Amino acid sequence: MTAPAPVKAEAGVSPKSRRKIRDNLTGHAFLIGAVLCFALFMWYPMIRGLVMSFQRTRRGVTTWVGWDNYLRIIDDPSFWVAWKNTFYFTGLALIVGFAVPFFVAIVLNEFRHAKGYLRVLVYLPVMLPPASALFLFKYYAYDPSEAGLFNAILTFLHLPTSEWMQSPTMTMPAMVLASTWMNMGGAVLIYLASLQNISGDLYEAAELDGAGIWKRIWHVTIPQTRLILALLAMMQIVATMQLFIEPLILANGAGTQDSATSVAYLIYQHGFFQNDLNGAAALGVIMLVVLAAFSAVYLRLSTKD
Repeated sequence: MTAPAPVKAEAGVSPKSRRKIRDNLTGHAFLIGAVLCFALFMWYPMIRGLVMSFQRTRRGVTTWVGWDNYLRIIDDPSFWVAWKNTFYFTGLALIVGFAVPFFVAIVLNEFRHAKGYLRVLVYLPVMLPPASALFLFKYYAYDPSEAGLFNAILTFLHLPTSEWMQSPTMTMPAMVLASTWMNMGGAVLIYLASLQNISGDLYEAAELDGAGIWKRIWHVTIPQTRLILALLAMMQIVATMQLFIEPLILANGAGTQDSATSVAYLIYQHGFFQNDLNGAAALGVIMLVVLAAFSAVYLRLSTKD
């Protein structure tokens, strides 16, 4: 008698492998949902805007016009005024809105008591709706009469008052001040977290060498937080160059003598007031290219670190 042929074992999946596959499927299911949201609400509008910038729609008929929308936008005098105002606001925001949170964080880091209360106090403006905070500035702080908060302070100090948002020279500084007050809370908390990671031995060594507070900040604090400073500087540039809600509420859009017109507000004007969606798309693509260039420079400079 011949021996029966051995039965081939059925190929199966081990419990460990099944558990790994199930975990991967669950993770991919959550990831697919996030990707779909990004694709629907971010990537598709960007691609659609790029396509529209090369088209022109008249009475429901869409035609391809190449670079005509870009040339028409660039020839508009408001285009250069908007970019000048936007860069001016960004420069002021880097001087004031970037430096102030850093030094506020340094001061808060030196407190030994009531740290939690002070952090909440600094972060409180971030929790206010931006529109509410800006209306507060517009009708309470920037009132051109002596009833306004800032003019009342200037009158008390026997200094000349200002028309604030009605003055072409004061429009941008006033908007930077309001924007800094609204948004600095998040940056302060990030700086505080970075400052607390600096070893106290470095400060003690600098103090033993006779370094004063400003030298300690320059030679210890800033070098130890340079990566956070560079990252937040880039985020500050990207955010401030998309200036929109401040001129819309504080200056009623363009401001006196177009002193508040920004690139983002000009896009809004083309799209919703002039019914020029193709021109607005072209201007949006130009802004995207400019911000991408800033981001590329930052990534290039920060690659080594």
